[in-house]
Amino acid sequence: MIDGAVLRSTEVELLARVPDQLYIDGRWVNGTGELIVVTDPATGQVLKRIQNASVADGARALDAAARAASSWSATPARVRAEILRRAFDLLQERRDDFATLMTLEMGKPIAEANSEVSYGGEFLRWFSEEAVRISGRYGATPEGTGTMVVTQRPVGPCYLITPWNFPLAMATRKIAPALAAGCTVVVKPAELTPLTTLLFVQLLTDAGVPTGVVNVITTTQSQAVSAPIIADPRLRKLSFTGSTVVGRALIAQAAQNVLRTSMELGGNAPFVVFADADLEKAVTGAMLAKFRNTGQACTAANRFIVHASVAEEFGRRLTARVSELVQGPGIDPTVNFGPLVTDAAVDNMESLVQDALTHGATLLTGGTRSEGPGSFYAPTVLANVSADSRMVREEIFGPIVGIRTFETDEEAIKMANDTEYGLIGYVFTTDIVRGHRMIDSIDTGMMGLNTGLVSNAAAPFGGVKQSGLGREGGLEGIHEYLSTKYTLIPAS
Repeated sequence: MIDGAVLRSTEVELLARVPDQLYIDGRWVNGTGELIVVTDPATGQVLKRIQNASVADGARALDAAARAASSWSATPARVRAEILRRAFDLLQERRDDFATLMTLEMGKPIAEANSEVSYGGEFLRWFSEEAVRISGRYGATPEGTGTMVVTQRPVGPCYLITPWNFPLAMATRKIAPALAAGCTVVVKPAELTPLTTLLFVQLLTDAGVPTGVVNVITTTQSQAVSAPIIADPRLRKLSFTGSTVVGRALIAQAAQNVLRTSMELGGNAPFVVFADADLEKAVTGAMLAKFRNTGQACTAANRFIVHASVAEEFGRRLTARVSELVQGPGIDPTVNFGPLVTDAAVDNMESLVQDALTHGATLLTGGTRSEGPGSFYAPTVLANVSADSRMVREEIFGPIVGIRTFETDEEAIKMANDTEYGLIGYVFTTDIVRGHRMIDSIDTGMMGLNTGLVSNAAAPFGGVKQSGLGREGGLEGIHEYLSTKYTLIPAS
């Protein structure tokens, strides 16, 4: 038992191996604040207590990253690539540990945790390959007066702030391109799910990442610790995944030193089902887009916009599929629907559903919090959701479907775009012409056309409007960590 929670011996042994300290300048060190308590959202029981970084600890981490910056940027790209590839291979060898740890600290079903290991690992493999493909240009000026030389250089020390909902993939999606580009980093994982990052940093050291290149600080004082790091002129890049509210504040801070920023912020994804859609495919897509990770994803479908002629049938089929979900602790392999991350998140689901019902929505299934331990809320489907409901305007970040209807393509486009967010949209139609029109008409950074899952390490991930700046993954991902330098050599 660990603090009253009954765990299997393998889980006890795994938790004992997870580092509980800060990682600064190649050493595991203690912080100076009260310990951070990491709990299992499926049971409410304590898993581990870890060190809590202070402002001074954050400064020491940036010192280390700044000292290592010149030597790491001068390290041959092939060497950086091989370290990342070794990290990928080690992750495959240790995938069971990482999947189990994510399920314990975040709550997602073990099958989904295994999928995240696969997805997160691909960023290591992808950017190991991109590291040796950083290129430039060389050629004559149009006037023939000289030669232009365009080169790419690492931006410098980076501060990477990761969220709690995908603790491995969000770390690899930021750390891998930074290291591939030749940047050093300070990583601050979310206090709710820091254990996966700590174990991953141990893996990076085993893969050969040199001293000072990667530093990790875990803290409950995010704002206090982050502010002086962001204000330090040695920092040259800030990457954040999280809420739009926090992202705006970080952008304002970053502006003081004109930092390069990557911001992957909130979403309010439309899920549009046209009259000609394959409804079975649409329902399958909805199950992925809404209920994966218990709805706790920025890419989760938020506003279900369904043609009036098929809305009732879509709701019936979706409700039937939702009723088949098995809710419980994610560590149980028979479970495919886990807890929310905190009791506060459950409270918010209750509030959103009650607000929708007050505005005239019809409850098709769910709408209740579960009895007993853990932060559980039943998967929920609502029909006839009013445009005045909070769930239409706010990012739900939980397992609630709210269905609205439309009559014309123009109405669907207007409803889909009626939000300050623009991360991703989902469209289901068998008309390829309509599908292409939606690609051009719906204002998002990403789209799933007849699919509910789009993420891929080889593709650029990111949004428009209030959903963020920059892209992660793909050919574009490494350029977020590179600056362009132009040199003119006059003709003799």
